[in-house]
Amino acid sequence: MFIETKQLTKKFGGLVAVNGVDFSIEKGKINAIIGPNGAGKSTFFNLVSGSYQPSSGQVFYKGKNITKLPPNKIAELGVARTFQTTNLFEQATVLDNVLVGHRLRTNSSLLDAVLRTKRFKREERRCMEKAMEVLDFVGLTHVSDKLAGNITQEEKKRVAFALALATDPEVVFLDEPAAGINPGETEGLAELMEKMVGRGITVCLIEHKMKMIMKLADKIMVLNYGEKIAEGTSDEIRNNQAVIDAYLGGEASA
Repeated sequence: MFIETKQLTKKFGGLVAVNGVDFSIEKGKINAIIGPNGAGKSTFFNLVSGSYQPSSGQVFYKGKNITKLPPNKIAELGVARTFQTTNLFEQATVLDNVLVGHRLRTNSSLLDAVLRTKRFKREERRCMEKAMEVLDFVGLTHVSDKLAGNITQEEKKRVAFALALATDPEVVFLDEPAAGINPGETEGLAELMEKMVGRGITVCLIEHKMKMIMKLADKIMVLNYGEKIAEGTSDEIRNNQAVIDAYLGGEASA
């Protein structure tokens, strides 16, 4: 199994945000998590990526128990994520923002940087090459020298994708990647996700835009009040009465 959660649970005081969720994320596929606001979707992401420690339950990555690992160690294993709010260094260039991502894969010390050793120079060159490679992949080389604060919302979304890709991930968790952008831009990001899968990167996303999810996702999990109420293909989810009652209504065809 690629990524698997077993009875994953997170409590905040008396609130159970995620309650005993078993889910497997399939390698090389687009996996989606949907549900009403407050259903526990982002909390689930935070548990898998190490931002939160679960109250109980376990997370496995390629058979390894990663439940207690901190976020940086999980990222080093090949797990990257974006957030609902695109947090960039607004006064830095797009290129400089993306350079931060690949530094996860470097080994230079502070002394290497001060002395500008051969290792430091070699790794800086590789960081630059990787940053330009992923900017080209997401279609943003033309804004590489612009300040991140001066680009469009859709371009900021693509920068967040590039930042995640710069870490050389095997799986990328995308938290509402299409929030705040128009239908045409949404279609462009959907194509980018398919392109990522074509390069061997597994995608898992949270999204409220049902038309995109139903067209895009290979596998969908539905959360409601922290509990998994359904799992399956788009057709299975679209026709699941419990999902319709809890969440979809007429949204699946919207």
